[in-house]
Amino acid sequence: MKSLLKIVKYIVPYKTLAFLSVFSNILHVIFNLLSILAFIPFLQLLFGNKEKVTEEPDFAWTSDYVTDMFSYKMTPYIEQHGDSGALYFICVVVAILFFLKNLFRYFAKFFLASIRSGVVRDIRSQVFTKILALPLSFYSEEKKGDIISRITGDVQEIEWSIMNSLEMVFRDPISIVLSLVFMITINAELTLFSFILLPISGLIIGRIGKSLKRTSAKLQIRMGELLSNVEETLGGLRIVKAFNAEQASDKKFGGINEIYRNTMLRMFRKRDLASPLSEFLGAVVMVILVWYGGNMVLDPAVDFNGGEFIGYIAMFSQLLSPAKSLSTAYYNIQKGAASTERIEMVLQAENKITDKPNALTISDFKDKIEYKNLGFAYEETKVLKNINLEIQKGKTIALVGQSGGGKSTMVDLLPRFYDPIEGGILIDGKDIRDYKIKDLRNLMGIVSQQSILFNDSVLNNIALGIENVDREAVIEAAKIANAHEFIEKLPEGYDTNIGDGGGKLSGGQRQRLSIARAVLKNPPIMILDEATSALDTESEKLVQEALYKLMENRTSIVIAHRLSTIQHADEIIVMQDGEIVERGNHDNLIAQAGVYKKLTDLQAFA
Repeated sequence: MKSLLKIVKYIVPYKTLAFLSVFSNILHVIFNLLSILAFIPFLQLLFGNKEKVTEEPDFAWTSDYVTDMFSYKMTPYIEQHGDSGALYFICVVVAILFFLKNLFRYFAKFFLASIRSGVVRDIRSQVFTKILALPLSFYSEEKKGDIISRITGDVQEIEWSIMNSLEMVFRDPISIVLSLVFMITINAELTLFSFILLPISGLIIGRIGKSLKRTSAKLQIRMGELLSNVEETLGGLRIVKAFNAEQASDKKFGGINEIYRNTMLRMFRKRDLASPLSEFLGAVVMVILVWYGGNMVLDPAVDFNGGEFIGYIAMFSQLLSPAKSLSTAYYNIQKGAASTERIEMVLQAENKITDKPNALTISDFKDKIEYKNLGFAYEETKVLKNINLEIQKGKTIALVGQSGGGKSTMVDLLPRFYDPIEGGILIDGKDIRDYKIKDLRNLMGIVSQQSILFNDSVLNNIALGIENVDREAVIEAAKIANAHEFIEKLPEGYDTNIGDGGGKLSGGQRQRLSIARAVLKNPPIMILDEATSALDTESEKLVQEALYKLMENRTSIVIAHRLSTIQHADEIIVMQDGEIVERGNHDNLIAQAGVYKKLTDLQAFA
């Protein structure tokens, strides 16, 4: 039940609704039991098993008091109207009790519905907020499909299994306890006998429940693998088609899908065993109890008549129903426990990229950026070693070198996507870890090789992260980025939806929207990560012009494979195997005839 306790903390904000639901369930159970008890004195009087009660009984918290009081009220009614009149009266009373029972059952569900929908919304919101907050390093170890599976399938599983069982958890223990209280007052010995039988069936149900939890955990993992495969295939569909790999991709998906199907089949078979097994065990307990109690009725030495026995069996049947429901709820909770644990894993994941308790604010970049004795590693692989570099305000610094040399990692450390393991990065003389993350990132604009756009309008993509944006400011930014002309030709101009990932636009158009986004932000520091490497010559020229405008009067860090685009940089940093091997301007590096000269010769030859 640990999984249920984890869910309970989400119910706390809805404690008033939870109280109303529990209270309605209590009334539902009370009226249900009263509707059964109402039959006992009538049966006793009808069968002549009990003398008529002519004196009002003294109050006591027992079923005898309830039946005696009912007999006291019924005795003159039977004498006046006869058995047929009494039967009519009993039917009316029972009908009223059943009406009240089901009225409060509806109220219980009415209040619980708000709790269910609210808790599921809250869990999903918390998971998504955590996904946004976690550092990029978390996603280098997790599959995107698995994360999507957690916020969709796992949260849905919690709603279907655990939240769907909340009513049973709230209602059935109350029903069981009250039923047992009345059963004890009717016949303590018979109730003690039932206590011996019920735990045996409970143990059997518990063992299957644990097995169901293990299978459900495997099922959610398989769903994550399935979604990862779909997400990966959709992202690389162009290559799949180009290499005629449709059949291989389909075969791979088929294999994963078949594993998921087999796991689901095992889970269904175990889950579907819950209801018939609990019903069979309940029937066995009932048969044994009827045999034992029937012998007590037949034994003249025992003060236990047929009317009480029939009432007791009716009461016990009311105990079996919630016991069965509770066992079903237990199965469902065990099934949802795996999903709860997977969601908790995300919610409890450590976020190492956080603000210090007394983090400093920074609103402007005044002097210089300094990489000081900096080192960084992805897990055990060290990718940056002893980096020392100063970037003065207003200067353009270019990072060049072989792929995997650490260029992108260097710029990823600046906005604190990651934190270094050695040394640090200083802005205006203070370690960036001393600043508030939001303030730090407000100083920077990033244009990457892959244009990251969203399934939204042109205007909203350019104004990403800016509230109450001025439309004229967006248009001005688009003009600087050489994007205004093609935007105007779109069906709805700036209000045109550009599709998933900007799929309705060309590569050059997408990149110019990314630049317009950076222009609108107007940051003092620009990070350009191979912003033109994937473009054709004409698009590259337009984008390069936009970049030159963007870099004016700003501090810029440019990563470039095409060395022709960075020849006018104030300083070129040549990196190899995570270290700075050469530095200087274009002419000086050519004169050194080292790594940079070799790179330019290779590109000229190409």
